[in-house]
Amino acid sequence: METSWKNEWKEMPEFVQEKQEAYAKIIFRFENEEDLQAFAQLIGQKLTKKTKSSWYPFKPHRKETQTKCVDAGDSE
Repeated sequence: METSWKNEWKEMPEFVQEKQEAYAKIIFRFENEEDLQAFAQLIGQKLTKKTKSSWYPFKPHRKETQTKCVDAGDSE
């Protein structure tokens, strides 16, 4: 029998993750690959002509975590 998530979520704290907006957004245009790579080296990031955006300093898209959630009945 499948238990509804609503039954399991009783008395759990509300979780709200606010969207993180950038302080500023700037568009850079490069005339050639050499200029793009010179800029990439300057900011210490890997950039290609397919790169659409990046954070400075570098910020990965997802933060990896070592947190693991387990059921109290699990043996891990």
